[in-house]
Amino acid sequence: MELAHSLLLNEEALAQITEAKRPVFIFEWLRFLDKVLVAANKVDVKEKQKKLVDQLTGLISSAPGPPTRKLLAKNLATLYSIGDTFTVFQTLDKCNDIIKSKDDTPAYLPTKLAAVACVGAFYEKMGRMLGSSFPDTINNLLKALKSAESQGRGEILLSLQKVLNGLGGAAASCHRDIYKNARSLLTDRSMAVRCAVAKCLSELQNEAVFMWTTELENMATLCFKALEGSNYGVRVAVAKLLGTVMATALMPKQAAVMRQNVKRATLEEVLELMATGFLRGGSGFLKSGGEMLKGGASVSREVRVGVTQAYVVFVTTLGGQWLERNFATFLSHVLDLVSHPRATQTHVEAVYSRRCVSFMLRATLGSLLGEKAQIAAGKEICQAISKQMRAVEAVVNDLNGENKTGAADVSASQHVMVCALKELGSIVQSLSATSSPLIQEPSIGLLETVTSVLLHPSMAARLAAAWCLRCIAMALPYQLTPLLDRCAERINNLKSSPEAVSGYSFAMAALLGGVHQCPLGIPHSKGKLVVSIAEDLLRTAAQNSRLSLQRTQAGWLLLGALMTLGPSLVRYHLPKMLLLWRNVFPRSQKELEAEKARGDSFTWQVTLEGRAGALCAMRSFVAHCPELLTEDVIRRLMTPVECAMTMISHVPAIIKVHGAHLKASAAMVRLRLYDILALLPPKTYEGIFNALLRELVAEFTLTDNSSNTTTSLLRSLCHYDDSVLMGSWLQETDHKSIEDQLQPNSASGSGALEHDPSSIYLRVPVGEAIPGPLPLGVSVIDASVALFGVVFPHVSFKHRLQMLDHFAECIKQAKGVRQQSVQLNIFTAVLSALKGLAENKSTLGPEEVRKSALALVMGALDNSNPILRCAAGEALGRMAQVVGEATFIARMAQTSFDKLKSARDVVSRTGHSLALGCLHRYVGGIGSGQHLKTSVSILLALAQDGSSHEVQTWALHSLALIVDSSGPMYRGYVEPTLSLVLTLLLTVPPSHTEVHQCLGRCLGALITTVGPELQGNGATISTIRSSCLVGCAIMQDHSDSLVQAAAISCLQQLHMFAPRHVNLSSLVPCLCVHLCSSHLLLRRAAVACLRQLAQREASEVCEYAMSLAKKAGDGKKVANLNITETGLEGALFGMLDHETDRKLCSDIHDTLGHMLSSLAVEKLSHWLKLCKDVLAATTDVGGAVAFEVEKDEDSEKKDEMDDDIMFTGLGEDDKPKPSVAPRWVTRVFAADCLCRIILLCENADKAHFDLAAARSAKSKNPKGDLLVLHLSDLIRMAFMAATDHSNQLRMAGLQALEDIIKKFASVPEPEFPGHVILEQYQANVGAALRPAFSPDTPSDITAKASQVCSTWIGSGVVSDLNDLRRVHNLLVSSLDKAQAGKGSSSQLYSESATTMEKLAVLKAWAEVYVVAMKIKKEAEAKPDKTIRSGDEDEDDLGADVLPPDSLITLVQPELPSLSRLWLAMLRDYALLTLPAEFSSQLPPDGGAFYTPETIDTARLHYRGSWAPVLHAVALWLNSTGFGACEEKEEVSSKVPALHSGALSTAKTFEESVKDRMHLMLGVSIEFLCFPRPEEPIEHVMSCLQALSTLLESPCAKTHIAEDQLLAVELLNVLHRLLLTRDPPVIQLQVTAVVQEIIRAALNHLQQQKSNKGKVKEGQIDSQLILGEGGETGELVPGSSLVFASMELLVFILVRHLPQLNTRVKESPSHVPMRPQRLPEESARLVANTVAILAELPLLCSPAGSMTILPTVLFLITGVLRETAVKTADNSVSTSVSAALQGIKTIIISPVARVDNLQTQWSALVRSSLASVLEDSQPDESRPDLDEISMLTAITLFLLSASNELVGVTVLQKGCMERFRNALNSSDPWVQARCYQLLLSVFQHSTRPLSTPYIHALAPLLVEKLKAVERSRPKTAAELQAVQEGIKVLENLVGMGEEQNRFVPSSLSAFLGERPRSKLRPPRRDTKMMCKANYNLLPKNVQFFSTKEEKYNLRGKSNLKHLYARTTLKTFSISVCGIK
Repeated sequence: MELAHSLLLNEEALAQITEAKRPVFIFEWLRFLDKVLVAANKVDVKEKQKKLVDQLTGLISSAPGPPTRKLLAKNLATLYSIGDTFTVFQTLDKCNDIIKSKDDTPAYLPTKLAAVACVGAFYEKMGRMLGSSFPDTINNLLKALKSAESQGRGEILLSLQKVLNGLGGAAASCHRDIYKNARSLLTDRSMAVRCAVAKCLSELQNEAVFMWTTELENMATLCFKALEGSNYGVRVAVAKLLGTVMATALMPKQAAVMRQNVKRATLEEVLELMATGFLRGGSGFLKSGGEMLKGGASVSREVRVGVTQAYVVFVTTLGGQWLERNFATFLSHVLDLVSHPRATQTHVEAVYSRRCVSFMLRATLGSLLGEKAQIAAGKEICQAISKQMRAVEAVVNDLNGENKTGAADVSASQHVMVCALKELGSIVQSLSATSSPLIQEPSIGLLETVTSVLLHPSMAARLAAAWCLRCIAMALPYQLTPLLDRCAERINNLKSSPEAVSGYSFAMAALLGGVHQCPLGIPHSKGKLVVSIAEDLLRTAAQNSRLSLQRTQAGWLLLGALMTLGPSLVRYHLPKMLLLWRNVFPRSQKELEAEKARGDSFTWQVTLEGRAGALCAMRSFVAHCPELLTEDVIRRLMTPVECAMTMISHVPAIIKVHGAHLKASAAMVRLRLYDILALLPPKTYEGIFNALLRELVAEFTLTDNSSNTTTSLLRSLCHYDDSVLMGSWLQETDHKSIEDQLQPNSASGSGALEHDPSSIYLRVPVGEAIPGPLPLGVSVIDASVALFGVVFPHVSFKHRLQMLDHFAECIKQAKGVRQQSVQLNIFTAVLSALKGLAENKSTLGPEEVRKSALALVMGALDNSNPILRCAAGEALGRMAQVVGEATFIARMAQTSFDKLKSARDVVSRTGHSLALGCLHRYVGGIGSGQHLKTSVSILLALAQDGSSHEVQTWALHSLALIVDSSGPMYRGYVEPTLSLVLTLLLTVPPSHTEVHQCLGRCLGALITTVGPELQGNGATISTIRSSCLVGCAIMQDHSDSLVQAAAISCLQQLHMFAPRHVNLSSLVPCLCVHLCSSHLLLRRAAVACLRQLAQREASEVCEYAMSLAKKAGDGKKVANLNITETGLEGALFGMLDHETDRKLCSDIHDTLGHMLSSLAVEKLSHWLKLCKDVLAATTDVGGAVAFEVEKDEDSEKKDEMDDDIMFTGLGEDDKPKPSVAPRWVTRVFAADCLCRIILLCENADKAHFDLAAARSAKSKNPKGDLLVLHLSDLIRMAFMAATDHSNQLRMAGLQALEDIIKKFASVPEPEFPGHVILEQYQANVGAALRPAFSPDTPSDITAKASQVCSTWIGSGVVSDLNDLRRVHNLLVSSLDKAQAGKGSSSQLYSESATTMEKLAVLKAWAEVYVVAMKIKKEAEAKPDKTIRSGDEDEDDLGADVLPPDSLITLVQPELPSLSRLWLAMLRDYALLTLPAEFSSQLPPDGGAFYTPETIDTARLHYRGSWAPVLHAVALWLNSTGFGACEEKEEVSSKVPALHSGALSTAKTFEESVKDRMHLMLGVSIEFLCFPRPEEPIEHVMSCLQALSTLLESPCAKTHIAEDQLLAVELLNVLHRLLLTRDPPVIQLQVTAVVQEIIRAALNHLQQQKSNKGKVKEGQIDSQLILGEGGETGELVPGSSLVFASMELLVFILVRHLPQLNTRVKESPSHVPMRPQRLPEESARLVANTVAILAELPLLCSPAGSMTILPTVLFLITGVLRETAVKTADNSVSTSVSAALQGIKTIIISPVARVDNLQTQWSALVRSSLASVLEDSQPDESRPDLDEISMLTAITLFLLSASNELVGVTVLQKGCMERFRNALNSSDPWVQARCYQLLLSVFQHSTRPLSTPYIHALAPLLVEKLKAVERSRPKTAAELQAVQEGIKVLENLVGMGEEQNRFVPSSLSAFLGERPRSKLRPPRRDTKMMCKANYNLLPKNVQFFSTKEEKYNLRGKSNLKHLYARTTLKTFSISVCGIK
């Protein structure tokens, strides 16, 4: 392939390769040339131009394939437009000669087509440069057109289109000729030709004025004719032509009008013409004779659908503004269409016409109009409805029958109503909360208008009105309850009107069905209301025969709708429901028989309808309340169900007697029965299988049904991938809702609400806008097929065989069309059964069952109906899957092999090739491995069968299935398959799009098979890769969107496996262009691919997209591109506004998300501007909110007005606005993006949240961008969102506001020290929050806003109390609401919504209180400089300084009521967390804030808010001494009488303390036992902080100390918490709680001891038994507090110092770790733990202490060993100092003084010291050992446990050794500390302990000091060491007896550089000190002297130093008798 990359064709290389590969080589060269010509140097090109032209023209005659000829023509044209144009006419003549050639052989055709393509390309590129040559060329093409075959015709027409495009108006002389020749081909039998004509004429109409003036009517007729028998592609092309021509006729292009004086058509004329097509099809006009008026055949559906699309093109071409201005006309026109008798000749036709009109309205209104214009359109629709309704009322009230045409008008008006109401509902639903002006404006009276239609005589209109009400309630949930109430009231008032009963019950059912979409729900009482109405209707049904039917239907409909509210509500009404169901059906067989004999046709109709209704309500119950389906309930349901089953068998006889009109009611009963049985477990109705199967089989084999109805399920049961064979990909187009009508199965696409009213309350199927149940006849068959699939796996083999044989018999019996229908139904049922078997993992059965099934299936593989062949193939695959035996599969495969080898007809070849594919698909690569080779070879051969494109399509599709399912096993066949795919792509005509789609599937499957290997560089892999890329390039250039989509998905897979080899610079622009495609599948593929690319290479993707936008900006023509300066991300945001497809929108969200994650931090301004532009586009509807809020506020709020105005006047620059302002959904997404940007910045760089740092960074790098610099924009965006009309946007805005406050609260303002940056935005925050607290705001928004309030107040941003009050007042107002108690009168939402709001408010207050108390505590901890009088007024303080208690002063007034509400809430929470088995203990009337009915949802709200409340209550209890002060004053307050309030008054203070303690501990322990993984860490922290705060209070301490088991339980729970939660903050907080528990226990013990001490002063023994362990010292796990504490503390220590665990050391895999310094947090944690450990022995009796002390000392010395590590600054870590302190605490503990434990104690102390000595042993492996910490520990032992250690020589030796090492240390700091420690040992009062140390170490000390003479101290540290040494010496001298004191010392260092002369001569008194024994002194001591020298050492008093001089180097001196 690389050889093909040269400017000239490498002919040598071409000659060397095989014939088969040449086309690929040539194509690759042309591809290269295409890229290189544009970029090449013009001089080079001109040099080689002649040779190039020869090579290219030579290729024309080499019979190139379609993609090659397209590229060839393009390159030739480009070459001439870049190089010289001398020879262009020669080349043109050459091409014309080829076209004129008379050679008609198929071999010459490609050459002719190539010449035609070249001509087109020349004119397109060079246009008028080719001078006057065009008439000849055009005539030549037109002549050829007449004689050409279909492929030629298509190519010539496309060339003509290009010629016209290039020449523009210059070709006017030929326009008529082209028009005449082309128009006759619009009805060509080849669809591809029709498409080509439509495109050619579309080009022509740009300049040919006559087409949209004089020829306008003929054009319309032609288009209508072209639509007859058309396919989807033709419909789209012709609709585009027709729509554009009509739009041009109405608003001609300026240039054309200027040239000729034309008469413009009026809107009425244009619409009239289009209407003709819609109503009369292509058969001519009214003018053409009278027979048209008489009616006649109805319009062909293809024409109607095509014209519908044309209407949409027409309006879209004219644009949104035109539609706004002319909407009234357009609306009345389309509604007239649907009321025309010709559009509604039969019911199904009427439904189809309605669908078309709805599509027209939705496709234009929905995407072209902005929110404001949609509201105006809604008004128009509303007026149209009321106008129709008035007309209907006139007819209905016309009792005299004067209005003869009335009945027809009424029936026509129903269809108008359905379309108008459906569109109105869609508008309101899409606008959501933004539609409130439309609903609220009284002049429109929308609700009245819609409810008036509920009384329309037609059921369809009533249902549409009910649906519209449901949409309104979904959009504006606050309307739901009032609407329900209104309907209930009307039903009760208008009971005597059948329409009213029916209409209002529909409305109520629809509203109830919508409740699940409203998170806030409806009040529980509405359920009771519905039940009472339904009961009443059912009870009174029999009273009035005129109303019987409606009341029965209405009653059951309401009960069915009630079930959708779910188990929590239905539970209460279930007994009543079961009773009602039982009473509807006869109780026994006897009653059934008796009933048959009674009744007339009317009573039977009512009975059947009633039973159908009851079964429908049951089905709804089973579907929506599965939790209530206990065995007992199912058993009770089965009674009526079995009865219904029996009754069905009697119905035919009843129908015979009473007439056929009962058939529909009977069918309805069957439908309902099948539906409910399909939902119940089959085991429950095994008893009725036989009867049931008889009914089901009779149903779908059409035994009792004369019409040939087919099921609609076949497509859904076939595999999704087979859509290309069945054409069901149409389901994936924008025209799905109308294209459905053209599918072959019965009543396809004719879904309508009136077919099954119960669907009004069911969930809408995904992807549908409105439920569309199919007509009853089809629905029953569908239900029977579905149920057959459920039951079949549970049926015996014998019955299976009988049924399969019966199916074969049925098919044989039927003839013609009926046979097809029966066969389709049977196959769907068999597929359904096989699917059921596979899901149940059952087998098909023995040999004879398999044989029968196989015969059935094989027979259908040769059926002429492609859908049946598809189903048969699928069934074969499923059968192989279910049987799963190799021999059976082999037999099936062999049959198909044999058939394919012999068969020559298309049908069997297609059927059997699919069979092979399906076998592989279901059995997988391994199961069918042995057939792989044969299958592949056969299918490859079939795929080359050029004679039949159908065979090629099916063979390639099967091949793709095999490649997919074989995986790596296919690797060996990749090369031949790939070369075949390429060959076909290069040769198959583009008009055969199905073949190309299948080739795309094959290529995709092959890429997956090769997989990651594609990255390799081997020769074969490179070839495979380049072949794949060539294949993708060919498909990308195809004209069909599906093929282009396949190309994109192939490139996407290639990019996944070999990203380096996919050229993004060409792929991304191509994807960007496809984003504007009119084909949904192509847009989906493009976005899906972008999503993948953005995950890896977001920045490259955005750059390439921008380069494309720049090209468009530079005037290079880029077809329909919507990428502007906002780049690809802007375009994607724009797409979100008009795309409705879920998958597509979700992919756009993901793509933007990936881009945001990669680029937002780098390009911060760009992304913020994007979000801001989207958010600023609030429509005028949403703009007014800020002012409305202001009107009713106090005058003090005036200062905030400016900010509001500043924010609402946003985005009104003079920029050209996009066609539609961003809709609310997009704005919500933008607000979410804002939050994500803040989060990304937080993770990226701290400078984003530091203004000073940001400014300095900005000055250094002006391009850098930091978030804090955009703070005003962030606040502004959050404000806009938070004050919008849309509730979802308000939520997102409040969330953003909260994030901003949290992240920026502590950012200081550099210019005003002491202030923070957010202070300047106080007014804005207040203004954003205020609307959320207005009375009509939904609960969820108020709840969120409360959260933001507490965040704002607690953030500490605001320093002025008055400013804080504004937000604080909002919380106060909501607190009043929270105190209003349950069941306030005007309830709009469910009780759980009220619960949510109240709990959110209490949580917010709790958070504020926690912060306030924290501030207060900190303020108290600081020494108060100015002592203020307590009652000083706050205002006297500086307004800027927040007085320490100011926040608490705001909370204080509310505390009495708050504390009660908090406690009540915790009580509720405690009850709600009880396990299910204690549910009987819950109060029957609910709690303080929840009702028993909403208990499940309430739990979730409590779960989110209890933790801060718990913390707040703990703080409150602690600060008020458990509410002691509150008890005294019994504040009379506004708090509701909570259910425990009444009791609490009678309780004593002790009892209430106990209750509160139990409550607090209960809640905490319950939570800490099972903290769910998803619980936020803050909850755990709040809970632990609450516990430690609580236990600080004396009351709580007493309580927990008295109840030791409780304390143990708490410790166990905390231990368990540590096992599951890692963060150090939690562990620290746990140690704080443990410390409080231990302290409480210690206090309690002290008290007991003092009490005991008072009672029995004489008996010391009793003291010994107090404490844990008693006399024996045994600690019992489970009840011992000490044991529980030890468990927990040991866990923490081992977690942070695993080396402490001896088992770890013993394990063979243990690698010894060097001790290392712990991180700060861990060190603190270990220190806390050690401190608690050291206190534990104090809790025990002496015997108990001895039990735990070994462990405790082991752990503490271990901590010392592991953490005593030297640091550079010689600091001692917290853990080491804690360990030393712990050792001291233990050694001086009272246990030491207990006589009978003396020996044990001594042993313990000695062994502890021994281990410390061992640990401090100098060791090479521990160079960084901190000797001083170890020495300190040793010293502590020596000082505190002297008695136990005197005379233990071994230890003494060890200790001395350690001191000696330290004294000899090279580190002066170590020496200094060692001297200090020695001093303390020397000074110890126990002489026997200290003397040996003095004897051993004093000489060394003196040695060290003498050494100073030689090396003077050079550093402060050395100086300090010497000073410390002297201090020791001085003390030693002081300790000697007077007569023995003798202290010389050679410390000349201290003399410094002091001159000798300064020394005074010796004084006499000095000599006296030597006892006058000069003989003791060395001879050479000349003199002693004393001098006072003052050294102020570390604040100690002045010390006197003695010093002397000697001439000797050394001398020994005797001090205290030691030499």
